[in-house]
Amino acid sequence: MSKQEIFDKFIEIMGEFAQVRAVAALRDGFIMTTPFTICGSVFLLLANLPIPGYPEFMASIFGKDWTAPLNAVAGGTFAVLAVIVVLAITYKFVENEGCDAMMASILALSTFLILMPPSLTTKGGEVVGDIIPKAWAGSNGVITAIFISFFVAYVFCYCEKNHIGIKMPDSVPQGVARAFTALVPGMIFFTTASVLYGICHYVGATTVPELIFKVIQTPLQGLSDTLTGGTIIVGLQSLLFWAGIHGPNVVGGVVGPLLIANSLDNQHLVDIGMSLMNNPQAKIITCQINDVFVKSGGCGLTLGLLIAGAFTAKSNQLKSLMKMAFVPGLFNINEPIIFGLPIVFNPYLLVPFIIVPLIAMFITYFSITMGFMAPFSAVQVPWTTPPVIAGFLLNGWQGAVVQIINLAMATLIYLPFLRAQDKALLKEEMGEAEPEETEGTPVRQ
Repeated sequence: MSKQEIFDKFIEIMGEFAQVRAVAALRDGFIMTTPFTICGSVFLLLANLPIPGYPEFMASIFGKDWTAPLNAVAGGTFAVLAVIVVLAITYKFVENEGCDAMMASILALSTFLILMPPSLTTKGGEVVGDIIPKAWAGSNGVITAIFISFFVAYVFCYCEKNHIGIKMPDSVPQGVARAFTALVPGMIFFTTASVLYGICHYVGATTVPELIFKVIQTPLQGLSDTLTGGTIIVGLQSLLFWAGIHGPNVVGGVVGPLLIANSLDNQHLVDIGMSLMNNPQAKIITCQINDVFVKSGGCGLTLGLLIAGAFTAKSNQLKSLMKMAFVPGLFNINEPIIFGLPIVFNPYLLVPFIIVPLIAMFITYFSITMGFMAPFSAVQVPWTTPPVIAGFLLNGWQGAVVQIINLAMATLIYLPFLRAQDKALLKEEMGEAEPEETEGTPVRQ
């Protein structure tokens, strides 16, 4: 096979992968968690604004425990992320299949809670029971929540589509009939959960979430929190987007849970009083690096392309496109430039579209490892927050400086490639204008 055939086959496989029901549900389910993580981040940010003297000023007004109400919101969002995930993914999967999504989501939540550790041990050694431990309802239980969502969704849809359940007479109200229809799949879920709980409890003295976290989630988070892992994530999402597949959605649907879990692990270190700066326990590759520092202006760091266009554009097409796309680009909306230029399948921009975000990831990564900037906690900013402002809110002036460096680098790299693109467009425009000029010129007799 030629290189082109291999590339085409790769794109075809990734396109089919993006359409897999589980992948689509994973992607859409995590999109549903966005309001919770963003709102929780706002309150967490208010409790940790990177402004000198801010904590002391707030404490002088509201008392030394002034962050408690703000942290309570974070506890009701980030600390129950796995609960939100199991509901959201199950709902989207079953909804896309045309089945009773609400009932399936509730059954998935109950299944998840059955498998949760039933108690926790305090620092003093006291065992407290009859609780839902947030340690496993949050980031540590995300992979377990994903597995449960897929299991419940597949079985529930199979049972409903094949009419496996207790069928009630037509005279029974629809809501009541649906409740009885869910009895059979409910018994399947709860029996399976009970058996798994018993095996883990009596054989391994553990629970399913703890086992999955140790065997699967921890190694996966470790792989994602490496320079190699970051390179694969960033490079793949740009390559897919160039090929017409929404790379951030496809790649983010798979690795997003791990990157969020990395940032929540860092938040746990902050909560117990540890500093993230130069802390070997802190995770470096988190969702903030990918969402804020690698994708300023959108996937491919295309705000740098727009800035380069402001200096180099001479063709009418590129000039008008730059004017139209610049304001959306400031708010990280780059569809106008992705599909308007276009960047999709554009040979002029393939190399910078992949290289620029990779270099931005390297710059951000080494800014953290060298101690210039701290790793990121659970604080996030809305994805439409303009660059530099977003960097400052997340990591103070250091974050703003790194974003400025990334934008300058992107502008310089995009510049020669965009100049070549502009020359081609200008040549096309001049070629179209010449016949019109000839046609309108009087012919001498």
